Amino acid sequence: MESAEIRRRWLSFFEERGHTVVPSASLIADDPTLLLVPAGMVPFKPYFLGEVKPPFSRASSVQKCVRTPDIEEVGKTTRHGTFFQMCGNFSFGDYFKEGAIKLAWELLTSSVEHGGYGLDPEKLWITVYLDDDEAETIWRDVVGVPAERIQRLGKKDNFWSMGVPGPCGPCSEINYDRGPEFGVEGGPAVNDERYVEIWNLVFMQYERGEGTGKDDFEILGDLPSKNIDTGLGLERLAMILQGVQNMYETDTLKVVIDKATELTGVAYGKSHDSDVSLRVVADHMRTSVMLIGDGVTPGNEGRGYVLRRIMRRAVRNMRLLGATGPVVRELVDTVITTMSEQYPELETDRKRIETVALAEEAAFLKALKGGTNILDTAVTETKASGGTVLAGEKAFLLHDTWGFPIDLTLEMAAEQGLSVDEDGFRRLMKEQRERAKADALAKKTGHADLSSYREIADASGATRFTGYTNTEGETTVVGLIANGAPSPAASEGDEVEVVLDRTPFYAEGGGQLADQGRIKLHSGAVIEIRDVQQPVPGVYVHKGSVQVGEVTVGASAYAAIDVRRRRAIARAHSATHLTHQALRDALGPTAAQAGSENSPGRFRFDFGSPNAVPGTVLTDVEQKINEVLSRELDVHAEVMPIDEAKRQGAIAEFGEKYGEQVRVVTIGDFSKELCGGTHVHNTAQLGLVKLLGESSIGSGVRRIEALVGVDAYNFLAREHTVVAQLQELVKGRPEELPEKISSMLGKLKDAEKEIEKFRAEKVLQAAAGLVDSARDIRGVALVTGQVPDGTGADDLRKLVLDVRGRISSDRPAVVALFTTVGGKPLTVIATNEAARERGFKAGELVRTAAKTLGGGGGGKPDVAQGGGQNPQAVGEAMAAVERLVTENA
Repeated sequence: MESAEIRRRWLSFFEERGHTVVPSASLIADDPTLLLVPAGMVPFKPYFLGEVKPPFSRASSVQKCVRTPDIEEVGKTTRHGTFFQMCGNFSFGDYFKEGAIKLAWELLTSSVEHGGYGLDPEKLWITVYLDDDEAETIWRDVVGVPAERIQRLGKKDNFWSMGVPGPCGPCSEINYDRGPEFGVEGGPAVNDERYVEIWNLVFMQYERGEGTGKDDFEILGDLPSKNIDTGLGLERLAMILQGVQNMYETDTLKVVIDKATELTGVAYGKSHDSDVSLRVVADHMRTSVMLIGDGVTPGNEGRGYVLRRIMRRAVRNMRLLGATGPVVRELVDTVITTMSEQYPELETDRKRIETVALAEEAAFLKALKGGTNILDTAVTETKASGGTVLAGEKAFLLHDTWGFPIDLTLEMAAEQGLSVDEDGFRRLMKEQRERAKADALAKKTGHADLSSYREIADASGATRFTGYTNTEGETTVVGLIANGAPSPAASEGDEVEVVLDRTPFYAEGGGQLADQGRIKLHSGAVIEIRDVQQPVPGVYVHKGSVQVGEVTVGASAYAAIDVRRRRAIARAHSATHLTHQALRDALGPTAAQAGSENSPGRFRFDFGSPNAVPGTVLTDVEQKINEVLSRELDVHAEVMPIDEAKRQGAIAEFGEKYGEQVRVVTIGDFSKELCGGTHVHNTAQLGLVKLLGESSIGSGVRRIEALVGVDAYNFLAREHTVVAQLQELVKGRPEELPEKISSMLGKLKDAEKEIEKFRAEKVLQAAAGLVDSARDIRGVALVTGQVPDGTGADDLRKLVLDVRGRISSDRPAVVALFTTVGGKPLTVIATNEAARERGFKAGELVRTAAKTLGGGGGGKPDVAQGGGQNPQAVGEAMAAVERLVTENA
């Protein structure tokens, strides 16, 4: 049974049994404590934590997941992988243990003809939590699993929690016996290689307290509502149903291995080392495609770094297998072809995904060359010092900065006859991981910071946003936080966070900045609002300061936004939509939005593109946008099911999380996007859009900055003033300015060259006189002197070398000349070969002179340069050089 069919059967089975099918969320986690979605229940986390009331009592999904803590083990074993799909069914206060157990058993053991997976019941073993008598009874007496195939395990193995205070509960796992060829019998308690876990049923019935680790926390009591969270690993089930040894031989990964074999000529199964590399390539390329498909771009931080690291490991392993040229295009195409049956959007975004992946491959091949140079230097330094071991710090630098995995460093060092301090390297890697774990643990405590907002939400419900149609209105203060803690009241001068039952204030989101304004209580108190956020979904938190009077919870108030600011932001937001569409029209669908910021009168728009946008294209885009403004197109918003929005061709932003109902903003016949922001009513209200330019902000991502409305007009007015001034200066029409200014600059450069030539000739004219002034110090010709102030370093060097060249080569010569540039002294000293044979080195002489000048310097034995801070010390510096020559002549 193919993976796509396993997925289809899962969703169909649960939909037929009253579950709402929830599409997979983006791999970009909608959670500040996570970079990427690591588990199937993550999109449902707000429901389990009680932050949001679930819109359904039963749900089912097949969630895309990525985990990278054990990335170095990928390929070395057949159990580790970075991307996987987690099939889940969830109950929110509906069915509990018996319902979950019976559903799982039915789906696994029903025949293929009847929509099940057709597993042999005799091969299924069950584990339950140590004291979960209820679960064991259901498995034994209701389902009919023999008692000898039910095993009890402890808290570490069969008890689940999020790692922080909150919901928790016992688990029951379903395991499949793969047979004696995979190890000894005795059940999953004895051998988890033979008895592989395929489905975990979590019974959320308790609330846990503080603690660390998987088993050292206190159970505080029962939850008011019992929930179910289950997870079945699609890849593990595919391994069993397809009759293969491991997940790398399943349909969606083996095809990538086959492509890598085709590109390198190395067959799978030939050797352990090559098999490891082939597995790394298959896993990492699939993960890379899925991440790029969800809007992640390679970078040096966060999820961008995760993508960069796994892509570079894949490319590096292809080179270890013998590939010499680019390989990513064919591997990406293979992944898209095999995975698009489950995720059709990959085929739609094929060109964009390829563009991002190819750009990263090219960047890494360049970095690989640079890293190799660093390694060669480190090897040379190690050998020069008599060492035979490359320092762990060097190996870590190559790994962390250049993306060199340790095995590549080991191999390349061995080719040079060196070993590597692996212990030192692994110590540094461990320290890095411990820092990352400590950071992750600290982030988890963020749940506690939201408790105040959740309490307000539980007591008063979600804030009703009225800002689409109103800019002011009556409201009630339902929550107040002062100095980080809930408070019944706040006084003049206090910094506060205010929650209203309804508000016209837009909370920052979707690239749009928050509204500002005032909240006036009927008592006369006034709060100046500077920012609005949604720390908990549906709760609008107004941040500001009390200007006058006392604010109390429950007080009636009147909220009014800064209308001028809102309108300026709305113009910018609508202009962003127009820019997005115009760019897609010019560059194709690869110019997908990668971020934006809409502020009063200006916006920035980030989009995917491997190369800079030519100036002519940017000009065409700007012209098209302004032509749309002149068409006076109406802008309207409509809420509709997400499937209908997609059918209509509405554009969604990568990484954004959307519900079943979405808001679609349409601008005439030109643009249609999913958007929750505020906009103008007609494009004519924008007035004017001026694109200031574009630049790179990362690999494959460009940024356009622009002005809108009055801000754009003011910019052009300033530009016009500058043009008028230039016209007056050069006596020409506007269209003649480029040619006239170019001509003037050309003449200026020619004049500068003539001046430079004259200056150099004048300086060199002094050479003969300086040679004549040479003094003989015990057989050494010493020339010292100060040339005119303002002589540049290059001219001074030329003069010194010219003077040295005029002295007979068989006569030892030291030439030390000084000047002052910009109020600071400068010296250049040169020695000829005969002088160097007598022990005179220019670098040592310069250091002596520069020290006297109050500075420093250095260079080669034949010529060196230095400088200082004290121009009055030039005479003393010349004397110091003379003393040093005299002492050593």
